[in-house]
Amino acid sequence: MRKIVYSMSVSLDGFFEGPERDIGWHRVDEELHGHMNRQFAPMSAFLEGRVTWELMADYWPTADTDPESTETEREFSRIWCDMPKIVYSRTLDRAGWNTTIARDVVVDEVKALKAQPGGDMVVGGADLAATFIRHGLVDEYWIYVHPVAIGQGRTPFPPDAQIPMRLVDTRTFGNGVVRLQYENATGDGDAAS
Repeated sequence: MRKIVYSMSVSLDGFFEGPERDIGWHRVDEELHGHMNRQFAPMSAFLEGRVTWELMADYWPTADTDPESTETEREFSRIWCDMPKIVYSRTLDRAGWNTTIARDVVVDEVKALKAQPGGDMVVGGADLAATFIRHGLVDEYWIYVHPVAIGQGRTPFPPDAQIPMRLVDTRTFGNGVVRLQYENATGDGDAAS
């Protein structure tokens, strides 16, 4: 069975974005970006909220032809464009780049996706991830802690959910980012309470 992974970068004080959606404090260098490419390349789908999808669609489809892009960025551009994507949105009328639009998170449909063969799937966007968490659909959490405190912003988890997790791996990168890999501690896919 395929897993759903929630991957998120956070500040040391627990925010994934600062005021006005600021993520300029993220410390993504070649080592970290290369690692993320290797993590995402074997996935079978990106499951994204509308805001995340639009941010990605504004940059990645042309990054592989931008002379300013690094080879690592060009590689991720190809990964993102080629990867099947489901964008959850009630307002988008159309979406390119191998993207299907779903209007709502239907638990049985997501469970059917998980039951299909293939690589794991990654959920992106805090609001969409919160919905997946509330429905017990997230199997693993990949939290990239950046060595900076930003003081205020949005947290990556729903405030009304208690999520038991079991640490299964850590990795420290040269730029000070630490990856914490957790799995659902209940083992049955029902991580939220």
